[in-house]
Amino acid sequence: MRVLLVEDDPGVREALELGLSLEGHEVRATESPKEALDLLSWAEVVVLDVLLPERDGFSLLKDIRARSEVPVLMLTALDAVEWRVKGLKEGADDYLVKPYSLSELLARLEALHRRVHRKEEVLAYKDLRLYPKRMEAYRGERRLELSPKAFLLLKAFLEAPEEVIPKGALMLRVWGEEVEPATLEVHLSLLRKALGEPNPIQTVRGHGYRLFLP
Repeated sequence: MRVLLVEDDPGVREALELGLSLEGHEVRATESPKEALDLLSWAEVVVLDVLLPERDGFSLLKDIRARSEVPVLMLTALDAVEWRVKGLKEGADDYLVKPYSLSELLARLEALHRRVHRKEEVLAYKDLRLYPKRMEAYRGERRLELSPKAFLLLKAFLEAPEEVIPKGALMLRVWGEEVEPATLEVHLSLLRKALGEPNPIQTVRGHGYRLFLP
C-alpha cells in the first residue's frame, strides 16, 4: 500500500514512516501541503494531520477532494465531536484521535484500502494507470491531460496491452463507427504527445497499433 503521510511533527512523522515501512508499506512523508498535492497521484491512501504549519488540514482536505477520491484518514489531538464531524463533512473517510496505537492506524488504513479497491476499477500496464469511473489517467506520478477521445484510445490499449489492435477496431471502440484514418492519426498523435517518452504506442505496419514497453 502506498501511504502519503502529511504530518508536521518530525518525531511523529519519522516514527509513523518507520512503523508503516516495517509493515511492508511504501511511505512518502511531508509537512508541505504543496508537496502533498503533488504526490496525490502516487498515493493509495493519505494520512493527514489537522494541525499543519502552513495551513490547516481541513483546508488541505478541500484541495485534495477537488483533485482526487483517494481515501483520507485524518489525525488530530482535537477530541471534540465537532472537529470529527467537520473532518468527515469535508470529505475525510476516517478520523483518528491522538494518542493512538500503530496497530489501530494500520487496521484502519487497510480497511480503507480494501473498501476503495473493491469498488474501483483500474487498468494498469507498467507505469500507466487509468481509472475509468474517475476519467483519470496517470503515467507514474504525473496526471495525464487527455481529450475525451485520447482517453478512450488509451483505455482501449490498456484493455489489451501488448496486443495489436487493428485501425478499424480502434475506431469502433472510440467513435462507434469507422472514421477517416486522418482523424484517428490526429488523436493518436495527441495521445502520444501527452504520454511523453519513452512512447508506448507502437505502429505495426499493415496491422494496426499496440501498447508496448520493454
